[in-house]
Amino acid sequence: MDTDDYCRDIEAHLCRRNGGHLVRIAGPAFDMVRGWAQRGIPLKVALQGIDRYLDRSSARGMRRRPARVEFCEADVLDAFDAWRRAVGIHRAGAETAGGADGEGAGSGGDTGSDEAPRARARESLSTHLDRVIVRLTSLRTGDVPAAWDAVLEEFVRALDAMHPAARRARGEARERMLVDLEALDARLMERARTVAGADLLAEAAREAAAELEPFATRLSPAAYAAALARCEHRVLRDRLRLPTIALD
Repeated sequence: MDTDDYCRDIEAHLCRRNGGHLVRIAGPAFDMVRGWAQRGIPLKVALQGIDRYLDRSSARGMRRRPARVEFCEADVLDAFDAWRRAVGIHRAGAETAGGADGEGAGSGGDTGSDEAPRARARESLSTHLDRVIVRLTSLRTGDVPAAWDAVLEEFVRALDAMHPAARRARGEARERMLVDLEALDARLMERARTVAGADLLAEAAREAAAELEPFATRLSPAAYAAALARCEHRVLRDRLRLPTIALD
């Protein structure tokens, strides 16, 4: 996407979320949003960060006047960190930057693709399992195909069985449980692909390619292919509203 189009789309979204109030992105704000585009922050991810800030400020009764885009930057960067973790861009970027003469790392310095995501507070296993079980259970409400409902029930039961041990897991026991969660998450996505249908899978592939376009020339072919596969899974997960079973 052209940088000017990127900034205009951010401005239009911010105006809509501000109830139609015109909030211009100009001067330092324009430079900041242009920096998001240059770093390769996908438009959809930037909008998610803006929505996160606006939803939180509305819930707390903080919004007495239209919100400016500058207030949203921390949430946009957090959303970008989450996207990079899901897609594996920070690992691939660091690998590329370590290549000969820094080829593929971009020109003119830091692009943000090879920065490690900021450290997050570690979530307890039991809290994580509670949250995932609630999300999976909520997906079983309404008009759910029987085959998909059976898949969701299978994973809810598996996580329920792990929950007592999760409360006590420390050290090596916790690491083994993390490996088990990663395997469950991979299995869930495999099952999701079988029920998604060809149209949704094609849509996920197109959206993933668009999100990764800024990194296509920065990554090796192998790193790009791996990131593309992870990005397709991320899009499919969003479409099906699936939680991430694995815990970073």
